[in-house]
Amino acid sequence: MSRIGVFVCWCGENIARTVDVDQVAEACGEMPGVRCAQNYKYMCADPGQAMIREKIASERLDAVVVASCSPHMHLKTFRRAAAAAGLNPYRLEMANIREQCSWVHHDKDRATEKAIGIVRTAVAKVRYNHALSPIRVPMTRRAMVIGGGVAGIQAALDIADAGYEVVLVEREPSIGGKMAGLSETFPTLDCSQCILTPRMVEAGQHPRIKLYTYSELESVSGFVGNFEATIRKKTRYVDMAKCTGCGECQKICPLKRNPSEFDFGMGMRPAIFMPFPQAVPARPVIDKKVCAKIVRNGCGLCEKKCAPGAINFKDQDELATERVGAIVVATGYKLYSIGREQPSAKTTGYGEYGYGKYKDVIDSLQFERLISASGPTNGELKRPSDGKIPQSVVFIACVGSRDNAKGLPYCSKICCMYTAKHTMLYKHKVHSGEAHVFYMDIRAGGKGYDEFVRRAIEKDGAKYYRGRVSKITEENGKLIVRGADTLAGVPVTVETDLVVLASAMRPADGVERLAQKLNIGCDEFGFLMESHPKLRPVETNTAGVYVCGACQAPKDIPESVAQASAAASKVMISFSASELTREPEIARIDEQTCAACFACERTCPYHAIERVELRARNGDLIKRAARVNQGLCMGCGTCVSVCPSKSADSEGFTEEEVYAMVEALA
Repeated sequence: MSRIGVFVCWCGENIARTVDVDQVAEACGEMPGVRCAQNYKYMCADPGQAMIREKIASERLDAVVVASCSPHMHLKTFRRAAAAAGLNPYRLEMANIREQCSWVHHDKDRATEKAIGIVRTAVAKVRYNHALSPIRVPMTRRAMVIGGGVAGIQAALDIADAGYEVVLVEREPSIGGKMAGLSETFPTLDCSQCILTPRMVEAGQHPRIKLYTYSELESVSGFVGNFEATIRKKTRYVDMAKCTGCGECQKICPLKRNPSEFDFGMGMRPAIFMPFPQAVPARPVIDKKVCAKIVRNGCGLCEKKCAPGAINFKDQDELATERVGAIVVATGYKLYSIGREQPSAKTTGYGEYGYGKYKDVIDSLQFERLISASGPTNGELKRPSDGKIPQSVVFIACVGSRDNAKGLPYCSKICCMYTAKHTMLYKHKVHSGEAHVFYMDIRAGGKGYDEFVRRAIEKDGAKYYRGRVSKITEENGKLIVRGADTLAGVPVTVETDLVVLASAMRPADGVERLAQKLNIGCDEFGFLMESHPKLRPVETNTAGVYVCGACQAPKDIPESVAQASAAASKVMISFSASELTREPEIARIDEQTCAACFACERTCPYHAIERVELRARNGDLIKRAARVNQGLCMGCGTCVSVCPSKSADSEGFTEEEVYAMVEALA
């Protein structure tokens, strides 16, 4: 017969206001197998935990039920208390009478009755709980970071500086990401490249960082602590070892009128190019889509000019394999290209703004390149259509963001701030110019952020109109912007030279395919899903895989860097021991009764089921069966639900325990 202790928490007034905790404790004391039942105001506090430890010892309890809040909050807290008293921590259950009872009911009598029922099921279950031991998994103390923007660089440097090797994978020819193309950053207006370039160089030269640029993740196998990643090194047609980065090949290339990806089409580049002068690595790559030698076997001047002989037109993609113990995803974002893509089947873009139709309607990143000292105009702001200095610029916020009709109802978070920054930078370039901003409302949450926006309005003289723009047309070389000022209650028409659209932030291309390779989730907009928004904001539901930066949600630079360091700290925690300890509440399969149908293998979302052959001592095959990989299994229970022979079960949530809970409510 079990000796069970029940401990009912008041949670201050969160539970006690709606549930009669004395009555619950009294009813629990009469349940079969319950040796003692106590209630206390704050069971998670030190006195409450001390009470649990004391009762385990004095009453010789072999199982414990804590009736309080969600297990997500304090299950580990109470299990540690039980373990400190010598009780196997997996012989402790929590009954959630806060979120599932007191918070959702008003009638105290009925809430109390329900709370007693919830505790009764937990008491019935804990009788059958097994004494489990944590799973120990060998740990490869080596990390992979996917994405070489500011978040990826920060995560890689933090892990490498802690003494661990890092594989940094970036699909572009250089690390740096979107931040490398910015002019200045808010709210300090310091030079973006002055901040980022030293970090790029540090990452490129760090002895413990192995850099794969112009490369993509092909596949991942294995499990936490023991991942095997296959990386596709895309064809550069340039031998990285031989190339000195002299730049002569770029000078001699006759095909110089190709839109620059780094300048977002605002500038041109040759067929063989480095994305920007401060690129890391400082080596060029050949665009095989436009190179005359590759397309029609012509030209070849770069090959003839290259003194070290680094040009190789017979180059092919290569596959590299790296073993790592943890993966950090920092793939960044892209902008919603208005009129050029459809973020979902229900959206049609913002054709009314003329993006792609009028040359002088551009997005925010294109504006960044036009005002950047390293941009195509060397920092001199010129209209794309005729090269003239715009005397008036209209900035439109929330283009794509917070618009249910377009399928993007979320806030992109940084648009209000960088729009204010753009008005300042424009006024610094064109002192007599007029800056107009159409906005929905100002969201400037951050240190010094609100003051920054006020400065744009009050000191730099930007004119803000609270309202949406309905249409943009072009007349006599001018853009006519029609909108409204809802605060003044009047329509507004502005004749301007340039329009800048603050486009919504969206996940980078290919993120959903990457998520499938890593077995992690995406939300409805394609952003990668964290395990818990508050308690595990950089972890995913796949152990050993972490997220940081704008791939998880729209973020500014400081928040991306902070989250990158958080992800790096999680990696370092897992690397702090030679073995990784995991919770044992996972699936198990009775190989003796397994029918080898492998329905579990086909349905397992984490690819945690392996096929094994059971053999006799003389080597003869006895049977085939399924086996659970303890490193991969996340305990979801899918295999249990599909197993026709009932050979699969979930530790910590066995069928025996479930039936006991159901019978307790009968």
